Amino acid sequence: MRNICLTLAYDGTDYVGWQIQPNGVSVQSVVETAIQKLTGEKVRLMAAGRTDSGVHALGQVAAFPTNSDISCKKIKDGLIHFLPEDVTVRDVKEVAAKFHPTYSAKQKRYRYVIYNSRDPEPFLRKYVWHFWQELDVAAMHEAGQVLLGKHDFRCFESHFPNKATSVRTIKELTVGRFSGWPIWNQFGALSNEAQPDANGKFICLDIVADGFLYNMVRAITGTLLKVGQGRWSKEHVKNIVKQQDRSQAGETAPPQGLYLVKVDYEP
Repeated sequence: MRNICLTLAYDGTDYVGWQIQPNGVSVQSVVETAIQKLTGEKVRLMAAGRTDSGVHALGQVAAFPTNSDISCKKIKDGLIHFLPEDVTVRDVKEVAAKFHPTYSAKQKRYRYVIYNSRDPEPFLRKYVWHFWQELDVAAMHEAGQVLLGKHDFRCFESHFPNKATSVRTIKELTVGRFSGWPIWNQFGALSNEAQPDANGKFICLDIVADGFLYNMVRAITGTLLKVGQGRWSKEHVKNIVKQQDRSQAGETAPPQGLYLVKVDYEP
């Protein structure tokens, strides 16, 4: 029995999320269908993260067991052939039997993109949060630094409790303004991909943690947005974490601006 690991990218606009749901088509379901067409086997994929409806991925990781002897290259080519155009396979490799996309992960990187302009852009409406009011990005970045480290982040979790524990460790959180956003180069931090632009219309929030709670990144984005509006301070954000009350934090940002960028594992 082989264990095959896939790195997937998808436009989440027309899906109910990663996980199979009774109310619509999921990304998981279309990938599992493609695998069955290719190998003749009915499998159940395990994934690194269960992205929500409308959320996108540049580097989702999933794995499945198979008795097939099809090479990794032919698995990649075959799955791309059977998948819809809004889902693709970036990489395929055979991994150890003990590998699990969720439990073997060391950290995940998400990116949230805000289009900060008074002029609407119809071609971006499915891929960014269009917010017209001018935002103080420096204040947002500074406030985000109080979230670094190990904390109980239940204040940013929808429908608490969803996990055995709401304690997570945020390793990196940056907020910057850019003239564009390098969506296709998913394997590095923003600081290494693009030069900040004080007049840029795109605000990108990058966050790396050992794990994330349900809607955690979107709730953090909504909270830091209020800082950017001048309504809340860095100390206010610190107090939100101490209070551990979701109602005290900002709104949950809409899904279309969120991207699962990369999942890191030990070599």
